[in-house]
Amino acid sequence: MTKPTTGREEIRRLARLSPFELKAEFVRLAEEYQRDQPGQKEKSTAHMLNAGRGNPNWIATGPREAFLALGHYALTESRRVWTADNLGGMPEKDGIAGRFDAFVRANPALPGIDLLRRSVELAVDRFGFDREAFVHELADASIGDNYPVPDRMLVHAERIVRGYLHAELAAGRPAAPDQPELFATEGGTAAMCYIFDSLLKNGVLRKGDKIALMVPVFTPYIEIPALDTYDFEVVEVQADQLAETGVRQWRYPPEQIAKLADPAVRLVCLVNPSNPPSLALSRRVTDQIKQIVATSNPNLIVVTDDVYGTFVEGFRTLAAELPRNTLLVYSYSKHYGATGHRLGVIGLDRDNVIDELIAALPDAERERLARRYGTLSLEPGKIRFIDRLVADSRQVALNHTAGLSLPQQAQMTLFSLFALLPEGQAYKAKVRAVVRQRLDLLLEGSGMRIADDPQRAGYYIELDLLAEAERIAGKDFAAFLEKNYEPTEPLFRLAEQTGVVLLNGGGFDGPQWSVRVSLANLDDLDYLKIGHHLKQIFADYRSEWESTREA
Repeated sequence: MTKPTTGREEIRRLARLSPFELKAEFVRLAEEYQRDQPGQKEKSTAHMLNAGRGNPNWIATGPREAFLALGHYALTESRRVWTADNLGGMPEKDGIAGRFDAFVRANPALPGIDLLRRSVELAVDRFGFDREAFVHELADASIGDNYPVPDRMLVHAERIVRGYLHAELAAGRPAAPDQPELFATEGGTAAMCYIFDSLLKNGVLRKGDKIALMVPVFTPYIEIPALDTYDFEVVEVQADQLAETGVRQWRYPPEQIAKLADPAVRLVCLVNPSNPPSLALSRRVTDQIKQIVATSNPNLIVVTDDVYGTFVEGFRTLAAELPRNTLLVYSYSKHYGATGHRLGVIGLDRDNVIDELIAALPDAERERLARRYGTLSLEPGKIRFIDRLVADSRQVALNHTAGLSLPQQAQMTLFSLFALLPEGQAYKAKVRAVVRQRLDLLLEGSGMRIADDPQRAGYYIELDLLAEAERIAGKDFAAFLEKNYEPTEPLFRLAEQTGVVLLNGGGFDGPQWSVRVSLANLDDLDYLKIGHHLKQIFADYRSEWESTREA
């Protein structure tokens, strides 16, 4: 391989972009590489290996079939009420459970009907639902004929999703059986936007406040606080521990976590398991954060984004450890291959510091907020923060039409029930095995080493190329790379000369010479190829270094 055609100044200029925007340039270069390959003029992306995005290449089929079967049933309910060509009516509650049973018996060959039946039975038995009410909620939600009521989340859907979160994110040991309260959102991205927006609008955070980010972290958590709307002062809590020379642990040392003890730090954001290192918080770090909240910084607000929690055995969210202080963000996108569905939730315990902070605001601030929410209640001061999130998501004035679309809530419900069935547990084991097999193949091809860690989710891997250079050839080789090349130069070289697309780890506030590899979106053997290309890149750099030494 040779040096990339993209010059150093251009590489330096492009490196100012978000890694997700910079990826577009890598994709363009990879497509050019493919067009230049003999016999590939008509298939410009046939061999491009784009491991830059976290969209998985699997989906959960069972709960989707159950949803489609539910749709078939719901339409029979609609036509039962009113039939005129393509015009139907709204499903009626009275007697609906019996009619559902009859439909199941009459359609045993309908794909998904048995899983739907067992999901309904599980929900009724586990949560003590009234069967008529639950089946009616499902049927009505699936055809989307009403506005969401309650606007925050459907009653049965909230209890089922809470049960799913207890099982999968709290290791079956929630802080309280009826908590947290949930707000269904358009994916985790909407949840992030709503949280930052409402914390500012309600005076819990103010422009210029000091917040902390546990880095490396998903790039929007870096970019949102820097917007002129917020202009937060950011303290970075860095996962900078090394297991040995050239092998990063991606763990937070005590002195880094200690930064959260400063009472001026109003908020800390983390992705757990982390993105890109893909490691769950250690027990030591969790206990240190709990101790800080118990002593030095009791009003610290924690935003924990736990989308990858299902990939770690025995995972336990900070929301279960610090329920009064924590806003939980969860998305169904990765585990279920459902990025296009936009299914997420915000969780907050009824007893929480945010509502206390709002209640303790100066009179003028509380009067301002009373005016803001005064059209929603005669006692706006009693509106809790989680319901203010809902109102703010629709500029308050459209609160009566707020809420996640009901078909999406029905699918979320069925995803959650599926996870509580044996088939869902088997599915979880399979997707975990998929990403771990891909990680093994990547490491086999590259010859790189990573720290052994039982808390590794393995959805991504972050590889520090400069540390690897030191491991294989010493500090002089690493210093040569740092002096003569931009940190993203290896990514340009990979894209131009091999068609491989990775993301720059520096864009996640990780080490500048690190790269993120998604282990979710390519075929297994593609990761072996990517590993071989990384190994060749290092061989080329080493040859260039050795040639300068000989000269």
